[in-house]
Amino acid sequence: MKKVEKTEQEWKAQLNDLEYYVLRQAGTERPFTGEYYKHEEKGVYSCKACGHDLFESTHKFHSGCGWPSFWGELESAEITQKVDYSHGMNRIELLCSNCNSHLGHIFNDGPKKLGGMRYCINSVCLDFRPKEK
Repeated sequence: MKKVEKTEQEWKAQLNDLEYYVLRQAGTERPFTGEYYKHEEKGVYSCKACGHDLFESTHKFHSGCGWPSFWGELESAEITQKVDYSHGMNRIELLCSNCNSHLGHIFNDGPKKLGGMRYCINSVCLDFRPKEK
């Protein structure tokens, strides 16, 4: 996989203001407002910034947290985890391994029968490709 490297000017030209704020400045979209929060269609979610596949729809579940939640990532996603002490909290930030864009955070309060993890992802960080019929 060839890593995506762009200047901040290139990212600003590619992304809208909210996408840039969340993906490149580690911001967060408002809860319960994202396009994929209640999304049910079958397919694959990819990084909005670079198109790298991240999650399968079968890994998505409703956590009630206000953002799309997944119990696991695609093996090929290789999402980067980074300690995040911002906002007075100790969390694990999730970054796209292909372009280093912020996706969200991971928590250990997911479905126990599926490994117990909750990937809490901003909708604005995702694109969706429906499963071919």
